Amino acid sequence: MATTEQAPAIDFDKLMAFMINIVGEMGAAATAPLVLLGDQLGLYKAIVKAGTVTSTTLAEATGTNERYVREWLANQAAAGYITYDQAGDNFSMTLEQTMAFADENSPVFVLGAYHSFVSLFADQPRLVESFKTGEGVGWGNHHSCLFTGVAKFFKPSYRAHLIQDWIPALDGVKDKLEQGGRIADVGCGLGTSTIIMAQAYPDCQVYGYDFHEPSIEKAREAAKAAGVTNITFEVATAQDFPGENYNLITFFDCLHDMGDPVGASTRVSKALAPGGKCMIVEPAAQNTLKDNLNPVGRLYYAYSTQVCTPSAMSQEGGHALGAQAGEALLSSIIREGGLSNVRRASETPFNMVLEASV
Repeated sequence: MATTEQAPAIDFDKLMAFMINIVGEMGAAATAPLVLLGDQLGLYKAIVKAGTVTSTTLAEATGTNERYVREWLANQAAAGYITYDQAGDNFSMTLEQTMAFADENSPVFVLGAYHSFVSLFADQPRLVESFKTGEGVGWGNHHSCLFTGVAKFFKPSYRAHLIQDWIPALDGVKDKLEQGGRIADVGCGLGTSTIIMAQAYPDCQVYGYDFHEPSIEKAREAAKAAGVTNITFEVATAQDFPGENYNLITFFDCLHDMGDPVGASTRVSKALAPGGKCMIVEPAAQNTLKDNLNPVGRLYYAYSTQVCTPSAMSQEGGHALGAQAGEALLSSIIREGGLSNVRRASETPFNMVLEASV
């Protein structure tokens, strides 16, 4: 007589704990557009400027509708992004909340990520097709909010660490650049990192290269607005960017996006001046999946699935490293291109900084 297997018993405590976690995740996702709105309408900055606000005073300060503002404040307080004082029936922001949401000079200013979220949702139909066909999604085929959001997200970290920590950690580079030299920023995007270096080293000639022409146009506008004159932006790929005898060649959070990172490394090995260095800034990652299953890894895997891997798969070369490639794989790829000396020069909770040379 055949026996029937019993269905596994449901652990209702585990189920409820899991569902509570999911509700928190759904709340974070639904709140993301309201964080973006808070930036776009200047609501966070107005709260900080005033010290404490009510829905009425915040609406008056920002030229917005009180009823909408009242609901927005409740959502933000429930999320813990602003602080509600029941006794005074008003709202404020702590220093930590201010650093994350209202201070663009803070090293932990996060609003750029929320701008890029627009692209993740807008481009989702393309990703569905990519999963079916295996085809890539080119960087230029994303919603424009991706470009501005990525630049806005990375700028605080670059401004806090690039000149102060990362370049000084490279062997002999800081002194050379202070005397005047040549820098190539490959995959420069909107030119945020390029402009920072040009401003820090006014005696250097700095070149920014990117294959996305609209980004190069924006980078030129940004350099002009910043009054930087020792900088040149050109459309070029990482495998064929022009020039020789660079004292420093940089890749900021972009090598893993390339279909041919070996070709990029090969081009660098031929373009460096004697004693020149290549600095590769990549997302922080361990070498195994198990060790990347954490909040930072989760964020980077999300972008890797939707942006980085599709970008690489849209290009020739056969590589799709992903944003969590890890130091071991990255170093192997870099060495394959002819940069035999690779070491970790610096790191932050969100980035690793590799130095490579011939």
